[in-house]
Amino acid sequence: MRPYLVFDLYGPLSSFGDVAVGEYRPTFSHPSKSAIIGLLAAALGIQRCEEEKLHALFDHLRLGVLVISSGQLLRDYHTAQVPTESSIKKRQIATRKDELSISDLKTILSTRDYRMDAYYRIALWSPDRMQPLEELQGALAYPRYTPYLGRKSCPPALPFGAEVIEAATLVEALAGYRKNQAVVESLVGSVTGMQFRLYSELGKAERAAKVHTVLRRDRLISRKAWQYAEREEVMEYVGGSDVFK
Repeated sequence: MRPYLVFDLYGPLSSFGDVAVGEYRPTFSHPSKSAIIGLLAAALGIQRCEEEKLHALFDHLRLGVLVISSGQLLRDYHTAQVPTESSIKKRQIATRKDELSISDLKTILSTRDYRMDAYYRIALWSPDRMQPLEELQGALAYPRYTPYLGRKSCPPALPFGAEVIEAATLVEALAGYRKNQAVVESLVGSVTGMQFRLYSELGKAERAAKVHTVLRRDRLISRKAWQYAEREEVMEYVGGSDVFK
């Protein structure tokens, strides 16, 4: 038996970045670990410059994501005004207001992806027991900084409802969480007979026989430099009657 912290993520819009090159900003079908750690860090009041605290969260926590609904894809044609390269030479730019105060502006174009009505159930555990889950539970109930689902334009539409659940396995921990059942059924209908994707960081000894491993570039290297490395993620299918009791 071990403790798991379980909570829900739902919003009309969410965006969990995939590898972005050039003007296209895609979103993955489920949250990255870096996104979940960023959400927890905001709730705890950890700032982006506090690299050691961010690494401690990342290193001492393991993640499971149950995809209840990946929602629908929304693609946004995005324009923004920014200063030209020549206009910001030898000038201190600290805020967006500073940028727009410069008279010499240009327009940049990009395409940004979002998920509409996506719903995820998150489970976190600390194999070395170095990260107290009760502290995270309290922070999600009363966050220090405003939480959002990937981008600041994507606020959560439900309380996180975080609970610490003692369970022998990840699936048992998910099954022990009984909040928001009516919301789940309104999105996917009856869960009986349905199959759901479960992504996790389970060790080899804990994995089911039929799993698929994928690599995600969301392992934190440096938040200041926006550097991330690859992380192995396990995907398996679980029955609706197994995770929704």
